[in-house]
Amino acid sequence: MMNRLCKPLAVAAWAIALSGIAGSGAAAPKKTPQPSPYASLTQRIGVNDVTITYHRPGVKGRKIWGELVPFGQVWRAGANEATTITFTEDVMLEERALPAGTYAFFTIPGEKEWTLIFSREAKQWGAFDYKEARDALRVKVAPRPSPPEEWLSYRFRDLTLNSAVAVLSWERVEVPFVIRNKVEVKAK
Repeated sequence: MMNRLCKPLAVAAWAIALSGIAGSGAAAPKKTPQPSPYASLTQRIGVNDVTITYHRPGVKGRKIWGELVPFGQVWRAGANEATTITFTEDVMLEERALPAGTYAFFTIPGEKEWTLIFSREAKQWGAFDYKEARDALRVKVAPRPSPPEEWLSYRFRDLTLNSAVAVLSWERVEVPFVIRNKVEVKAK
């Protein structure tokens, strides 16, 4: 009688011991927050879905424009991987044509003028492998002063059926650019 009880107990103890050994070596790594969190936003403009995907660096007491992000140099318009912007339909950016697709979004900041760059090479880490030869489009826009913004953000403003203003905002600067459907959408 004792032997019949001992054997199942021994098997159960062995199973518990094995699960503890297996579990200790295969534990999932603990997730920690990123210093520059991932963000993505999508806005429908007519029939065009526009998606901006980026990482949000913080000011963290630093001087951003002209120091952390130098004037006159290509910047990834975010942190970590290059920021991307996707258009499901052909668009006009600041009245210049750009085909549907996903582009790496870079900028060249300046005190009075910024160059916005839409690169065909969407999958990049930062701007380290940026090559001007891969540009699909460059446009120039004027930055504006803005209320303080601790974390870099993108927004859509002034939405109509056919257009919106996308805005990059960080520290005390915002950079707006107009996105317009290439084909006008009529309201029903």
